[in-house]
Amino acid sequence: MSRRGWLLFAALGVIWGVPYLLIRISVREVAPSTLVFFRTAPVALILLPVAVYRGQLPELLRRWRPLLLYTTVEIMLPWLMLFKAEERLSSSLAGLLVAAVPLVGAVVARLAGDEDSFDRQQVGGLLLGLGGVALLVGIDVHGATAWPIAALAVPAVGYAIGPRILKRYLSDLPALGVVAASLAITAIVYLPFALSNLPAHLSTEVTASLVTLALVPTLIGFLVFFALINEVGPVRMTVVTYINPAVAIVLGVVLLGEPFTLGLGLGFPLVIAGSVLATRRRAAVAASSSPVAEGFGA
Repeated sequence: MSRRGWLLFAALGVIWGVPYLLIRISVREVAPSTLVFFRTAPVALILLPVAVYRGQLPELLRRWRPLLLYTTVEIMLPWLMLFKAEERLSSSLAGLLVAAVPLVGAVVARLAGDEDSFDRQQVGGLLLGLGGVALLVGIDVHGATAWPIAALAVPAVGYAIGPRILKRYLSDLPALGVVAASLAITAIVYLPFALSNLPAHLSTEVTASLVTLALVPTLIGFLVFFALINEVGPVRMTVVTYINPAVAIVLGVVLLGEPFTLGLGLGFPLVIAGSVLATRRRAAVAASSSPVAEGFGA
């Protein structure tokens, strides 16, 4: 992977490691459907006028079918299920279960016969990373009933399929326009549910979490997400989900004074090593690739 790819990978790993904590805080006072609206509507209001000014909407409207499909599998359903699950599960366990995304992506890629599917070394890296996540966060069985665990299967599958739809049908469109349109569609769909479940009062902590959730992992995160897909492909970018729970735990240790456990000491290096192996290009492919075939990637 190129230097730019690693920088994008590291940035997205940090940015998307934050939401699990913010969601866990927010669902204490905000219903999941309302939280989806609060996360999408402010960013859509910021980006949509820019997309309109730049003339990006006509082409998006012509491709409304793949846009709607992408929005459904990447945002609309996964976020609702994730928010519902975190009403019962710890943020660490939610992050661990969503870390199955790269494995799902590898299976989908192999079934589709993609050249971008993982070889044995890369699958070994995926398994090593998953083992590292398990050591890192442990398995918090409190509240781990069948329903919230099953709910997290939706984002695990959706996050694996969404980048493929994006890469195949929408990758030539401006990232800002696709993000603005998908968030606007989601906000419109959830508006009636949000209006019927508005919280009577929000604490300062929850308000700060809502603002951060909208601006950092949503606004900034999606722009980095698009750039990473274009750099490394839709399969390998899903490995970033291994870094997310690691970031959540590290933030807890540094900012909240949580203990540095044996799982953290052993698991974090495995997560990094697994990510390196899983995102390495096959030697034969790398040797035969030219700058033109790579899209002039540095």
